[in-house]
Amino acid sequence: MSEGQVDGGTVLVVEDDEHLAELYTDHLSGSYEVRTAYGGAESLEMLSSDLDVVVLDRRMPVVSGNEVLAEIEERVLQCRVAMVTAVDPDFDIIDMGCDDYIVKPVTKEELLRVVDRLIKVTECDDLMRELTAKKLKRNVLMVEKRESELRESDEFQRLKTEIDEIEAEVDDLAEDIGTEYVSRKL
Repeated sequence: MSEGQVDGGTVLVVEDDEHLAELYTDHLSGSYEVRTAYGGAESLEMLSSDLDVVVLDRRMPVVSGNEVLAEIEERVLQCRVAMVTAVDPDFDIIDMGCDDYIVKPVTKEELLRVVDRLIKVTECDDLMRELTAKKLKRNVLMVEKRESELRESDEFQRLKTEIDEIEAEVDDLAEDIGTEYVSRKL
């Protein structure tokens, strides 16, 4: 496993070219649980809430990648989607519900990097939700309690420590994925 690689997560590879489907599955299987659908129609049966990332070909006969993406959105699945396609991007990708867009040919390193980044984005989002909830509770206590009560409360001190730890974890993940989260505003 390469440096910075996340160990774990479930990935669905959706690709109608059997050779590419097998290649992508092989590339990812050392680091992730990988399921493979050899077309859009088959992928619809394999969509589930335990997926972390879908690697999705855009142009497929019968059921296109755009239709699979629409179904993911309609089912409100929380997975991340990387479009992997021979279709050069145009402005239509702005409103497309995918998280990343990669033009074929795709190297093993690029595929692993994209899936790793999308899993880290999900982890970062989950941490941000937890951080926000903890900060809101801290803020309520700061308004409702006297400063002396806050200083003497082991629970409040633990909450402050948890906030600091989660902020550091969010900052590390954000740096890994190449974004900047503003975790200190609340």
